[in-house]
Amino acid sequence: MEFPVSQPLRKMGGMDGVRERSGRGIRGVRYPLVGGIRGSASYAMNFQPVHSWEIAVTAVVGAGLLALGLWLIFHKRPTAEELERARRHFLAHSGRLVDGMLLDVCEVISPAKSKKEKDRTLTMLLFSYRIGGVDYESSQDITEMSGVIEAAQVRAGFPCSARYQPGNPHNSIVVAEEWSGLREGLPVFPSYDDPDPIDRSHLESPRPGRG
Repeated sequence: MEFPVSQPLRKMGGMDGVRERSGRGIRGVRYPLVGGIRGSASYAMNFQPVHSWEIAVTAVVGAGLLALGLWLIFHKRPTAEELERARRHFLAHSGRLVDGMLLDVCEVISPAKSKKEKDRTLTMLLFSYRIGGVDYESSQDITEMSGVIEAAQVRAGFPCSARYQPGNPHNSIVVAEEWSGLREGLPVFPSYDDPDPIDRSHLESPRPGRG
């Protein structure tokens, strides 16, 4: 393909062009030479400078992601007993007190979560309480608390104290390792002595004139 020649060839921007002249125009336009030997073609490549802080940030992010992945792989998930123990500890120190009543103690079979595990029999303590005119019934797992409470000694219908989480009244307990809301028996009200009896001795004395 030929291009008409309107102006003589000039050097532009310090780059020489290698062209072949013909009688009609310029034929076979090649790539410009950039700082190279005349007659050989070389290509210009632009390199963006990489700052040291970018390398540091990339390394820190990569190390954090690697550490997170390793933690998720090798970290042991808490068991149901550990979660229940943490819940009791939380409510025993930050739960609000409320009067309640023991309802019953029953055993519930918890199915196994995997084939390697076996079904577990849980001992549940049922109790009720009232907050703001609303009645709540809740339960607590006392299977691992044989040293704190004996299921045989729980009497249905006896009053107790419960601790519940503010904002979540359903989350409540009656006993914990460091606190117990059980009561030994029914409350004993103070007794008041009878006032001094009325002196009626003068009514029992014989009337004058009667022998």
